[in-house]
Amino acid sequence: MRSFRHPVCFLHCGILPFHNAKLMRVALFVTCLVDLMRPSVGFAAIRLLEAAGCEVVVPETQTCCGQPAFNSGDRRAALALAKKTIAECEGFDYVVAPSGSCADQIRSEYPGLFVDEPEWRRRAKALAARTWELTSFLADVLKVDTVPGEFAGSVTYHDSCTGLRSLGIKQQPRRLLGLVAGLKLKEMPESEACCGFGGTFAVKFGDISAAIAEKKCINAQAAQAGAVVGGDLGCLLNIEGKLRRMGDETTRVLHVAEVLAGVLPNPDGKAG
Repeated sequence: MRSFRHPVCFLHCGILPFHNAKLMRVALFVTCLVDLMRPSVGFAAIRLLEAAGCEVVVPETQTCCGQPAFNSGDRRAALALAKKTIAECEGFDYVVAPSGSCADQIRSEYPGLFVDEPEWRRRAKALAARTWELTSFLADVLKVDTVPGEFAGSVTYHDSCTGLRSLGIKQQPRRLLGLVAGLKLKEMPESEACCGFGGTFAVKFGDISAAIAEKKCINAQAAQAGAVVGGDLGCLLNIEGKLRRMGDETTRVLHVAEVLAGVLPNPDGKAG
């Protein structure tokens, strides 16, 4: 039985797969921002994974992957959160996150945290090998050739720094968007340039972050698309906030999972 256990929603989506793929048990790592700011991304990820033939479980007690602590030099907190995540995500065929930065933290940084703890290092490496960012998992592992979503309009895609540079995520989301009925992709200038978020960077260097975000928004507007789409909610919240402060109230800002699944947020951020 498919189950969806999440501290925000406690809801089983009940979507039947339209692929005859071998049933995989997949743990969805929801991410802090999705949980707190836009749960519709989590619903969309579940819809996509279930539609592709996966059994999806959201570990009930999951919290943060530890990246903010890790990037701020708080090794003790990063270690504690890594151990928690490793323990919660064992026993699944794959772990999937709708975020390149969180997926990369687990894949690239967890094993190095445990140089003095061989057993935890072994477990961290095993989890790293099973962890994927959502669009890469759909395109590279499951090799889906159809998605549930429809979108009547145009979008432009922002490449998030970590997903692009650490995980090689570039063509996967674009291939998947090409499967969405009615959607037209318009590339923005410098789509690979940073949006200025960078987690704690936006807090520590606010003026620089704001200037980078403004340039990203100008490039996004130059594409003359109805929506900016990306794979990391941190980037998207940063871009949307800057667009609104620049007076742009019409350009939508959407996570790629929402578009692919046809689970678009209402103004309150809830799945519609």
